[in-house]
Amino acid sequence: MHPEPLSEFLAAQRLRAGPMKRHVETFASLLAERGYAMATRKEHVLVMADLGRWLDRRHLPVGALDEARIAQFLVCRRRRGRVARSHATTLGVVLEMLRSTGAARPAPREAEKDVVPVDRATRAFAQYLSQERGLSKATLVNYVPIVRRLLSQRFDDGPIKFNALRAEDITGFIVRETRTVGPGSAKLIVTALRGWLGWLHRRGDTRTNLAGAVPAVAGWRLATLPKSIATDQVELLLDRCDRGTAVGRRDFAILMLLARLGLRAGEVVAMDLDDLDWDAGEVVVRGKGGRRDRLPLPRDVGAAVADYLRRGRPGCSTRRIFVRAKAPRRGFANSIAICSIVERALARAGLDPPHKGAHLLRHSLACTMLRRGASLAEIGDVLRHRGPDTTVIYAKVDVGALRALAPAWPGSAGDT
Repeated sequence: MHPEPLSEFLAAQRLRAGPMKRHVETFASLLAERGYAMATRKEHVLVMADLGRWLDRRHLPVGALDEARIAQFLVCRRRRGRVARSHATTLGVVLEMLRSTGAARPAPREAEKDVVPVDRATRAFAQYLSQERGLSKATLVNYVPIVRRLLSQRFDDGPIKFNALRAEDITGFIVRETRTVGPGSAKLIVTALRGWLGWLHRRGDTRTNLAGAVPAVAGWRLATLPKSIATDQVELLLDRCDRGTAVGRRDFAILMLLARLGLRAGEVVAMDLDDLDWDAGEVVVRGKGGRRDRLPLPRDVGAAVADYLRRGRPGCSTRRIFVRAKAPRRGFANSIAICSIVERALARAGLDPPHKGAHLLRHSLACTMLRRGASLAEIGDVLRHRGPDTTVIYAKVDVGALRALAPAWPGSAGDT
C-alpha cells in the first residue's frame, strides 16, 4: 500500500477536528517550517485533532483554550493511556500558534499569575539583572536560583519581609551552601548574594546594606595554570571533524570560531546572520554585559562558516547562525550545546584533557599566541578582556621567561 498523501491526511483531520479544523493546515505548515519529519508532523496533527474533538464534546470554542484546559485534556488522554511525553510540548506549540493569530486568549501577564512570594521577589531581581545590568541569560540562570534558595529557606511560602533578614541569615545560608562545593561555586554564591543584597538596599527594601555581611571566599586567582591543549592537538581536533555531513560542517565552523577567534560558548550561541559582514570580512560578537565588538573574520574561519551556511544549515525561520540538527529547527538554547560539541570533538581526536569545555580552546589560543611572541596586551585585545588583570594569568605559561627570573637553587647535588 502507498502511504497516504499529506494533503489527504490533513483533509481528513480537518473533518475530525471540530472547532480546531481551521487551524490544522497552519499547524502542519508551522511544524514543517521547524524541520519536523513527515511522520512526526502527522503524529502532532493527530493530537491537535483529538484536542479539537475534546473541545467540541464540551461545547467549548478555540478561544477558551489556555494552559488549564490543555492540562484537563491531557488528564483525559492519560486515563485512556494515550499520552506520550511529547504531547504536552506539542500542545504548547498549538497554544502558542493560536495565540499568535489571535484565535486563543492571550497568556496571562506575569503580574497576574498566582505565584508564591518567592517567585515574585526573584522575578524582580532577574528583571534588574537583565534590563538594567544587561547581563546574559546564563548569568541569570546562575544567580537567581541562589537567591531563591535563600528566600525559600528563610521565609518558606510565607510573605517576604526583606527587613527581617539578618546578617546571621546570610552567613548561615552561605555556610550550608558552600559546605560541599569547590571554590568556584562558592565564589559564585557570594557574588550573587552581594549583588542582590546591594540592590535590595538601593531600592529601600532593607534599612541596612547586608552585602557587607557576605564573607569573602579564600582563593588565589593566579594559583593555577590556564587549562589548554597544545597547538598540534587543536589542529588534530579540527582535522577529525567529518565535513562530509551537515552536522560535521556545523561543528567544524563552531570549532573554528572557538579555536581561531577565542570566542566564548555563549557568543557562538548568540551569533546572528546579520552579524556577518562578508564585504568587510568582519563579524560582530555579542559579548558579556551587552557589549558588541567587530572582529576580523579570518579567511579559513569565514570559509568554514560559509560552507555550513551553503551546504549544512537547514531551511528555517530563525536568524541564528547555528541551528539544532533535529527538530524543532532553532538556535541552541544555551552554552551547554557548544561545550558538548567540543567534548565530542576531543573524543574523536583521542584527546582526554582534564577540562573539556569550550573555554579550553579560548585558553589554548591565548597560550599559542604567547609562545609565538604576542604580548599580554595583544592577547587581551584578541580575547576582548576588559582589563589587563584578566590576561596576567597567561604569563605563567611562558616557562622560559619565568625560569630566567628564578634564582639559582643554593648548592647542588654534589654538595649533599
